[in-house]
Amino acid sequence: MQLKHYPLLLALGLLSSQAQAQTDNDALWMPKKNLCGGIIYQHGQWNHYWEGTFYRENLNIGTVSSKMAMAMASYGINDNLNAIVMLPWIKNQASAGTLIGQQGVQDLSVALKQHLLGRTLCGKYYFNLAGVAGGSTPMTNYVADYLPLSIGMHSTNGYVRAIADVERNKWYATATASYMLRSNVKIDRTAYYTTEMNYSNVVRMPSVANMMLRIGYRLNADKFVELIAERMETIGGFDIRRNDMPFLSNNMDALRTGIAAKWALGKGGLSLMGSGMYTLAGRNMGRSTMLSLGAVYQIDFNKKTIITN
Repeated sequence: MQLKHYPLLLALGLLSSQAQAQTDNDALWMPKKNLCGGIIYQHGQWNHYWEGTFYRENLNIGTVSSKMAMAMASYGINDNLNAIVMLPWIKNQASAGTLIGQQGVQDLSVALKQHLLGRTLCGKYYFNLAGVAGGSTPMTNYVADYLPLSIGMHSTNGYVRAIADVERNKWYATATASYMLRSNVKIDRTAYYTTEMNYSNVVRMPSVANMMLRIGYRLNADKFVELIAERMETIGGFDIRRNDMPFLSNNMDALRTGIAAKWALGKGGLSLMGSGMYTLAGRNMGRSTMLSLGAVYQIDFNKKTIITN
């Protein structure tokens, strides 16, 4: 399987990073009646951030760090349709100041990934095209209006994604483009200021677009290494005001790069995977470094157990 830094939009750029396993962001598939599940651990931190376009540090919060443990599973409904489920537990804290760290279960994510064009040979290249539809919703009543330490935005989200993959002689490139709509969020105050005063406890959340390019070498679905470039764009929102705290509906943009790999251990179904991501540029985001490591195990339910007396 392959878990990616699926945009679970955490505060100021501590987004859930990706390790790798067949997920909603790659061109790999679980075969029919195969289940792959596992745990991903991720650690990220930053001590400088972009306040709008102004790059700065803030000694009142010091270094903001995030730890995540994510349970995930992918199941082959058939050879062309996969179901993917993810549920993270997150802990955020700051090394300085008086802000109290937050922790807890975040949002349940569910997605369906469908082949639009199966692995097709054209000349010397193999092409693959897929579509994804999915969404996420909060599983606990965590506090959203507490950035940069809240563990999520507490919105219910829906998204669609297109995936294109080309391969030749084990070398491949995978491009994805997605669009996410987010529901309004209710906060625990009756008024707030964005670019104007809002006398309400309801925050309208801007939508998010995401583009990614991965280039790598793939022996098979369980053995590969790849370089990653990712761009996230919030469509709307506003900048953090000078020396103010970030807010849910800020315009959060980021450009990241990194590396990821997966390697199967023998033929028993167990694989290890890991990734590292770094934020090159951003807007109302932290310049974060994120490292992840995980293990997944694949079970083939097509294999029949023969019982003998």
